Amino acid sequence: MSVGLTEEQTLVADSVARFIQDQYEFNERRKHVATEHGFRGDHWSTFAELGWLALPFTESDGGLDGSLRDVSLIAEGLGRGLFVGPYMSSVVLAGGLVASAGSAEQKSRLLEPLMAGEHHLAFAFAEPQARYNLNDVATAATATASGFELNGSKSVVMHAPSASYFIVSARTQGERTDREGVSLFVVDAAADGVMQHSYPTVDDHRASELQFSNTTAEPLGPLDQATPIIEAICDRATVVLCAEAVGCMGTLYESTLDYIKQREQFGAPIGSFQAIQHRMVDVFMSYEQVRSLAYATAVRLSTQITESERARLTSALKFEVAKAGRHVGQEAIQLHGGMGMTDELPIGHYFKRLTCINATLGDRHYHLQRFRQLEG
Repeated sequence: MSVGLTEEQTLVADSVARFIQDQYEFNERRKHVATEHGFRGDHWSTFAELGWLALPFTESDGGLDGSLRDVSLIAEGLGRGLFVGPYMSSVVLAGGLVASAGSAEQKSRLLEPLMAGEHHLAFAFAEPQARYNLNDVATAATATASGFELNGSKSVVMHAPSASYFIVSARTQGERTDREGVSLFVVDAAADGVMQHSYPTVDDHRASELQFSNTTAEPLGPLDQATPIIEAICDRATVVLCAEAVGCMGTLYESTLDYIKQREQFGAPIGSFQAIQHRMVDVFMSYEQVRSLAYATAVRLSTQITESERARLTSALKFEVAKAGRHVGQEAIQLHGGMGMTDELPIGHYFKRLTCINATLGDRHYHLQRFRQLEG
C-alpha cells in the first residue's frame, strides 16, 4: 500500500504549514485562545476560502470530495501549530453525521453554510454515565403533535459555545444501553429549553454541558437506527484526531532536538551525550511509527472494508497513538528540564493537547479492550 503524497495532497499540506507559520505563531495563539471562543472568525473564513471546510464532503453535497487522507493532512498540519478551533468537532464529526444521515434539504441548510464558514455545528453525544459507550444514551426524544421533544443532558460537548446547531443523539426506543433505538436530532442552539454551561478545557479548547428540557428537535436520518452511522463517523473522526496528535508529536520532537543542541552542561551541548542521543532516537522511532500507521489507516479506511475491520484498525491506531503521544510528550518535558512545565514554553501545551486527544472518542484502555473484543 502506497502512503506517499500526491501533488494535490502536497499542496494541501504546504498551505496548512504556511498558515501556521504566517498567522499562528505561538505568541499569536496565546492571544486567540484568550478570546471568548478560543479562535478568530477571520481564520475560519480563511479555511473556507482555501477549501479546507469543504474537503471532507462529496461533490454532490457541494464539497471537494476529499479523502480521509486529505482531511488527515489538514489535521496533522493544524496539530503542528497547536491550532484551537472546531475543525474536527464541527466539520469532521457533526458535519459528517449530517452528510451521512441528512436529507437533501438538511444538507443544503446545514452543510452549505458550514463549508462557507458561516456557522458551526457540534455533536452532543457523551453523557455522564456512559464513559465511551456510544450506545449508552439516557437523553430521551418523545414524539409530539408537532414533532419531537428532547429531555436529558450531554457532557463535554466540544466547541458547543460557538455552534449554531447541535447534532444530538437521543433514545427513541428500548433500554438505556441498547444498540437499537438511538436516533439523531438537529437542535437550534438558541431553542427554548436549551441550557448551556460553557468552559475552557485544559488544552485551551472550549466545551459545554448541555441540558435539554422539552426542547424542540428535528430528526436527522432514520429513527432508532443511528448507532451504525455514529460509529462510522466517530471512527473517521478518531483517525483525523490521531493525525492531529501526530502533528503535535512532530513539533515536540523537532523542538526538543533543537533544544538539546543548544543547552550546555559540563561544557558541552547535552545533545552530544550518548544517553540523550539514545532517548531521542526512541522518540523519533515512536513518532515515525505512528505517523506511518496513521497514514496507512487513513488510506485503508477510504477503501471498501467491513465495519468490523474499520473498527479494529481505528482502535489499533488510537491505542498506538496514545502510547506514543505519552512517550514523546514526557520525554520532551523531561529533556527541557523545569522549563518544560512552564506556561510560557509551548512544550507543556502540546503535551496537554496530546493528553486530551487520548481522552477523546475513547482512551487507549477503551480501544485496547475494543480491539481485543473484535479480534476474539
